[in-house]
Amino acid sequence: MTINRWHLLVSGKVQGVYYRASTEQKARELGLTGWVRNLPDGRVEIMAEGEPLQLKALHEWCHEGPERAVVDEVATQELPATQEFADFRTTH
Repeated sequence: MTINRWHLLVSGKVQGVYYRASTEQKARELGLTGWVRNLPDGRVEIMAEGEPLQLKALHEWCHEGPERAVVDEVATQELPATQEFADFRTTH
């Protein structure tokens, strides 16, 4: 089993529309670990680890997000996995 780590920055109308809570739910459904948080500049930041297919599914979901979100861009960076996370959480 290959574990990868992806860092995602989501831009658009993604704060105040349940984007973080929905991301946490989706990531947990996919069996991913990591975290999601709001950034002061209005973007949402996600650090996720898991199998490549599950990460790809999260990435695709991030382009849509929850119903009230309007996503302009999802910037993605692949990083070495550290497997430091026990689950997926919303942080501040």
